[in-house]
Amino acid sequence: MSEPKDATEATRRTLEAAAAGLPGENDDAESAARGFVGGPESLVIKGSDGQVVWDMTGYGFLRDAGAKPPATVHPSLWRHVRIDTRPGLYEVADGVFQVRGYDISNMTLVEGERGVIVVDPLISIECARSALELYYKHRGERPVTGVVYSHSHGDHFGGVRGVLDRADGEIPIWAPERFLIEAVSENVLAGNAMMRRGGFMFGNFLERGPRGQLGSGIGWTSSAGNFSLAPPTDEVTRTGQSEKLDGVRFVFQLVPETEAPAELNFHLPERHALYVAETATHTHHNVLTLRGAQVRDALAWSKYLNETIELFADESEVVFHGHHWPTWGRAELVRFLKAHRDLYRYIHDQTLRLMNRGLTPTEIASEVELPPSAAGHWSCRGYYGTVSHNVRAVYQRYLGYFDGVPAHLDPVPPAEAARGYVDLAGGVEPMLAKARAAFERGDYRWAAELAHHLVFADPERAEARELEADALEQLGYQSESAIWRNYLLTGALELRSGAQETREVVAAGRDVARNLPVDMVFDAMGSRLNGPRAAGRRMVVNWDFTDIGERWVMTVENAALSTVAGRLDDDADVTIRLTRDALDALILGGPGAAVKKYVTRQIKLSGKRRKLGELISLFEEPELGFDVVAP
Repeated sequence: MSEPKDATEATRRTLEAAAAGLPGENDDAESAARGFVGGPESLVIKGSDGQVVWDMTGYGFLRDAGAKPPATVHPSLWRHVRIDTRPGLYEVADGVFQVRGYDISNMTLVEGERGVIVVDPLISIECARSALELYYKHRGERPVTGVVYSHSHGDHFGGVRGVLDRADGEIPIWAPERFLIEAVSENVLAGNAMMRRGGFMFGNFLERGPRGQLGSGIGWTSSAGNFSLAPPTDEVTRTGQSEKLDGVRFVFQLVPETEAPAELNFHLPERHALYVAETATHTHHNVLTLRGAQVRDALAWSKYLNETIELFADESEVVFHGHHWPTWGRAELVRFLKAHRDLYRYIHDQTLRLMNRGLTPTEIASEVELPPSAAGHWSCRGYYGTVSHNVRAVYQRYLGYFDGVPAHLDPVPPAEAARGYVDLAGGVEPMLAKARAAFERGDYRWAAELAHHLVFADPERAEARELEADALEQLGYQSESAIWRNYLLTGALELRSGAQETREVVAAGRDVARNLPVDMVFDAMGSRLNGPRAAGRRMVVNWDFTDIGERWVMTVENAALSTVAGRLDDDADVTIRLTRDALDALILGGPGAAVKKYVTRQIKLSGKRRKLGELISLFEEPELGFDVVAP
């Protein structure tokens, strides 16, 4: 394995030119430090087993380094990641506090009449508990009297059980409508692929440092503790809905299909404070995240921000978010919100304008640039989302993956195409020479393209792997986007040392699994059915849940799985009688758990029992560490 390399002269020149085009300085660093109440100089959080689940010490180099960026980091990204490096408790407004730097996201605490309402309790139980303890240290102990989930992404609810053990009895948990179904569904069907790509996006395998991971643009990285979910007790169903939580009035705005399928903002009128979750933060956000998700609605996003301004700006003195630092002052927060409103509208409208002129996604991505007004606003720059991949996302939302070019309708598979390109170039050596020449002249995109074909034609060709790694590395150093940087540098790492070992996790976690509707569990089973193996087989299986009163007929036929709710089939091959808890054990515990439940009579079979074994044999486990940079 070769080590990461230094920036080339071409990269140095590129970054020097980028530095010359950056906006003038503003007061972001002052805003990020404002309201600091207290926090540790060094933060490491461990689980009950002694394993580290969160470690900020690896980012110490950012606080100790000078303002001049290293030659391996885009100057704009360097500025961004150094603004908010101190973990701690911060006062946002009277009776409103945030804990920052205890996970990738922020936890907000709103003081009420009897206790404190927790908003967005981070990813993991351990981090949320530590964040609450920090608050208690500086503000005194008081019970948790309510919880608010702003949206359905795990970094905003996964640590909830770390704060519920300090709750004042049964407390209200508020969330936007459809929160639960969206929270438990996003990673179920495509969870394995999302987790693998997420490892690239967040730089999970990279060393922290000027040649490695610097964070994710929206925060640092994801904590590795225990994930949880407590279902909401109350839903926000309309914009303008006003509720009192522990004596504090919250006025809600629903903003679905923006950064998350189920999302809300809220205003605290008596505190003159506006929380906009992730509809506006100090970065251009993702219309389609690199890890994969359903495409978001850039047009609706813009319109909701316009509504936010109309509803709440006049009565607000601070706007704050689930990531980054607040913006104070009415004029400044209006300017901030308008900048993001117009950012997403510009991306949307310019993509459609060029799409309707016949340009393809790749062509649009090469043509659209932010207008000076947006490029000059630090918070609109692409530390997380980028113009390049967001215009492709808008195109996908309207026209899908196909770019309309007939030759791309049924393209040759990548490995086969790669062999054809190598042959066309006259063989491996001439193509390697062309790729090296591109690298030497600083054309790293073309060098990576050529070397990529060489790797797919012959994955064991060491010179090709190293050359592509070198090209991706320089592209990573040149990236203003933290997640592009992470993706490119992780690609270089895996080309040099092979696919990184991915720790197997039950992505949903026990709390999430318990809240999966049965039909979604069956859909997940269908996504693991090996179609060729199931071809020519037919079987009917009854599922009879004795505790929740649900009955299902599952049929495998024509190499596909289908289900019908509300009845059992008299002619089924086998009937499975079980509790919902037993089904959860099957999901989370594997075959061993299935045997245990069967032996203890929590699962009962009747009919052709061998058919259950036959059914199970048709499913396959996903490959956790599948290749990304090689075929």
